[in-house]
Amino acid sequence: TPKQNMSRLPVMSSKRVLTSSNSSPENAQEFVPAQVSTIKNMCSFQFIGSTCYSLTVLFAALRMILSHLLCKGGGGTTRRHAWDLKGKVSDMEDKIRNYQTKVKSANQENDVLRGNMIQSQTRVIEMEKKLEKQRGEIREYEDELRTLLGVRDELEKVTSDKNTLEKELSNLEGKYKVMETLRDSQETELQTLKLSVQESTLARLQGTLRDSEEEVRSLKETVAQQKDDLHAGEMERRWLHNTIQELKGNIRVFCRVRPMVGEDLSKHIQLSPCDIKTITLAKTEESHTGKTAETQKNYNFSFDRVFGPMASQQEVFEEISLLVQSALDGYNVCCFAYGQTGSGKTYTMEGDEFEDTRGVIPRAVQQIFRAAEKLGAQGWEFTFTASFVEIYNESLRDLLYTGKASKRPEHEIRKSTTNEVTITNLTYEKVSNEDQVLGLIALANQNRSTAQTAQNDRSSRSHSVFQLDIEGVNAGRDVKCKSTLCLVDLAGSERMLKSQSQGERFKEMTAINSSLSNLGIVISALANKESYVPYRNSKLTYLLQGCLGGNSKTLMFVNITPEPDSFGETLNSLRFASKVNDCVIGTASANRK
Repeated sequence: TPKQNMSRLPVMSSKRVLTSSNSSPENAQEFVPAQVSTIKNMCSFQFIGSTCYSLTVLFAALRMILSHLLCKGGGGTTRRHAWDLKGKVSDMEDKIRNYQTKVKSANQENDVLRGNMIQSQTRVIEMEKKLEKQRGEIREYEDELRTLLGVRDELEKVTSDKNTLEKELSNLEGKYKVMETLRDSQETELQTLKLSVQESTLARLQGTLRDSEEEVRSLKETVAQQKDDLHAGEMERRWLHNTIQELKGNIRVFCRVRPMVGEDLSKHIQLSPCDIKTITLAKTEESHTGKTAETQKNYNFSFDRVFGPMASQQEVFEEISLLVQSALDGYNVCCFAYGQTGSGKTYTMEGDEFEDTRGVIPRAVQQIFRAAEKLGAQGWEFTFTASFVEIYNESLRDLLYTGKASKRPEHEIRKSTTNEVTITNLTYEKVSNEDQVLGLIALANQNRSTAQTAQNDRSSRSHSVFQLDIEGVNAGRDVKCKSTLCLVDLAGSERMLKSQSQGERFKEMTAINSSLSNLGIVISALANKESYVPYRNSKLTYLLQGCLGGNSKTLMFVNITPEPDSFGETLNSLRFASKVNDCVIGTASANRK
């Protein structure tokens, strides 16, 4: 072993070699080559194994060589003198360099062998991988082979079935030829029979055809007559419907009492349980002298209908649904709500988003589109155009405007040669269904001017006017109609002491009260049949001229509050509504061609 070889190497100091006189140069020369060969073998073996251990052996061998070289006393065959130490040292250095060169060569050979061994191990690993891959491929080939064997068996079976079917086909072809011959003979007989049957059948069918044509002609005449009767019935229905509305009055007034929050109806408002058209305001007055008892003064009012605080939105709309129907018959229809701030005008006209609490405007739009759809079966086609405008501080504002506020156009009321009232630069939207109109109403509500007052947290500070222009055409009857449905939510009337308006709110209140006052003046002029009616005194009356001037069916809601401290405002609202109810503006006519 390497350790045993190393233990046999003589390790001598340089002093001992120099002083030894018994050492034989010939033995030294014989010993060094043999030890060098042993060192090569040991170095080669040890470098393959442990590097640290090989270095230890190398140093021991070098010490041994140095010792023998000192014993030899020089290189070559020339023996140096004992006193020539410098020459001996030079010889020893030459031999050391020679052996170092050989050791370096041996190390290089060892590195080459180690690299070869690593390459061999790498090739072995690659060969093992290839072998494993080839084994996998062999297994796949074996699986495919088993599959192909199964396919071969199936192919043999299919071939056998094919031979059997070919034999059956051959038999069927023979039978087919026999049947074909039989068919030819039967076709000849059938053709003969058809000729005889066709002649008799043709005569019978010709008679039946003449009878059917006569029946169809009679049915067409009946259908035409029924269409005429249906049209006549529709015209009669419209005439009767509008006659009923005219008998009720072209300006109708409904009164609606707002419920009190968490309380019963105030005692100063009295509603008769058996009379739905009257309302009484009772006021208790104290004696000025204090000697007599308190006296009660009653103010009685009568309208077309009075709704108590428990009336639902559906109940209110049912009373005006026939009036809304007149819009599709070609009549202009106007509905507006009047009353003090907080009396429920906006709730009556617009309501809430829930189905049961929807107001007059969304319910009227729904009825218009549903009725138009039914009339479509009778040949009518309708187009609808919607607009929404507000009158704020005697200025017109487009509530459907979606552009920049700085570029908002100015609007003016114009009257055409046909007495139609229009507004310049106003947004007119074509609509075809209820949802589109409700979307425009929602946009208008976002743009409308509201503010907080002492009487209402969200008081409308402007008059809003929603108009739906309707054009209908019945091409089959060559009939056209044109009308406008106008729904108005007036701003609330209020007194300065109660509303406590200041600054901008006071300016708004003044404009609101002024326009409502002018509305009362116009109504009075119409009621007194005066020759001049001051429509142009305010933007509100000028815009509603078509609704108030005679060619329109008009309905006014007067909304009142039940609180006792609003007695004065309630009395003023009912007196104004009573004056409107007494107004006669003539008979409205349909815009039909």
